[in-house]
Amino acid sequence: MINLNLNKKVIIFGFIFTFFSSFGQSFFLGLFNAPIRNELGISHGQFGSIYAISTICSSLLLIWVGKKIDDYKILNYSFFVIILLFISSLFFSMLNSIYLFAIGIFLMRFSGQGLMSHTSTTVISRFFEKSRGKALSTIWLGLSAAEFILPIFITYLFLFYSWRTVWQGIAILIIIFLPFVILKTVRSINVNSREKENFDKNNNRTKIKNWRRIEVIKDYRFYIVSLNMLAMPMIITGIFVYQSFITDSKMWDLYIIPKSFMIYSVFSIITLFLSGFLVDKFTSRKLIPIMNIPLLLAMIILFYFQNENFAYLLFGLAGISNGFGNVLGSSTWAEIYGVKFIGSIKALTTAFMVFSTAFGTAVFGVLIDSSFTIEDIAFLAGAYILVSLVLLMIFRKNLEPMKLSN
Repeated sequence: MINLNLNKKVIIFGFIFTFFSSFGQSFFLGLFNAPIRNELGISHGQFGSIYAISTICSSLLLIWVGKKIDDYKILNYSFFVIILLFISSLFFSMLNSIYLFAIGIFLMRFSGQGLMSHTSTTVISRFFEKSRGKALSTIWLGLSAAEFILPIFITYLFLFYSWRTVWQGIAILIIIFLPFVILKTVRSINVNSREKENFDKNNNRTKIKNWRRIEVIKDYRFYIVSLNMLAMPMIITGIFVYQSFITDSKMWDLYIIPKSFMIYSVFSIITLFLSGFLVDKFTSRKLIPIMNIPLLLAMIILFYFQNENFAYLLFGLAGISNGFGNVLGSSTWAEIYGVKFIGSIKALTTAFMVFSTAFGTAVFGVLIDSSFTIEDIAFLAGAYILVSLVLLMIFRKNLEPMKLSN
C-alpha cells in the first residue's frame, strides 16, 4: 500500500469497508438464523419481527450519526465506525435473551450495513469526480466478494466452532485488521481531497452548488429520484425473505431459487463493471431511467410465467438492476447536489435504503397474510416501478446540477 498512489489507496479503503459491511447485511445475519432461534427459543415470525423493528430503528439513528462524516476527518470517523463494529460483533456473540437479540441486530445493522457502507460510498463519492463511476463499481465488488465467499466459509466454520465463537473471531479480525487499513489508506485525506485526474490544464473544476441536507429535503427532485432508488432494495428483499412462499406458489423445485442466486450474483458483478464506465461516460442522471427496467421485466416474468426455468431469468434481471442501483445510488446524489455536504445527504439516503428493506419485508408479509398471491404482489411491485419511472421521465430534464459562475 505504501507505494500506491492516493487514488488507489482510497479505492482499497472503500473495497475493504464495503466487504466488512457484510457482517451487518441480511445475507450474513441470516446464516445465524437457525442456531439463534434454537438457542433463544423464538419462532420464524418473532425473528422476522425483531429483525424488521431493529432495522428501522438503526435507519433512524443513521440519519444523525451518518451526517457527522462531514464534520470530522475521515481517519477519525472511520476509526469510530471500526470501534462500533467491533463492539457490536463482540456483543452479538453474547446474546442470551430476546431483548439482547433485538439490541444485537440493531447494532449490527447500524454499524455494519449502515455506517460501514455509508462511510465507504461517501468517501468515494466525495473524493472521485471524473472517474466516480468506475471507483464506485470497484468498491461494490467488495460486497459481491463477501456474498460469494462468506456463506460457504461460515458454514464450514460451523463444523468446528459454535456461532458465538465465530462472532468472537469476527470481532478480533475487525479490531486488528481495519485500523491498519485506514492508517495505510485514508490517513492523509480530508473533506477537500480530490482525485488527481479531475483537474483541467488551468487547475480548475466546474463549480456547482453544494446543497445542504435541509435544502435537499425541500427539493421535489430528491423524492422523485428516491422513489426509483428504493424500488430495488424494497422489492428484492421481499423476494429474498419470502422465497419459500414463491417456491410453493409456483410449485417450483426446492433448490431452483438458491441456484438462481448464482445468476443474480454473476449479473450483478457484470453490471457493476459496465455501469462504472457508463456513469463516467454519460453521467448517472442520464442512466437512472434504465436502472429499474430490468426489475420491471422481472416482475412481469413473476406475474406471467409458471415454469421454474424462468426463475433464472427473473433473478438475472434483478441482478442487472442491483448492479446499476449500487453505483447510481451513490453517484447520482453527488452529481446533483455536490460533494461538500454529501455525507449528510448520503446518511439520509442510506437510512431510506435500510428502512425500505424492512418496509418491503413487512409489506410482503402483510400481503401474504391477507391472501394475496405472488402474482398479485408482482403486479403491485411492477405498478410501483412503472409509476416511479413515469414520474422520473417527466422530470428527467430537471436533474441537472445548479452551476455557479466563476
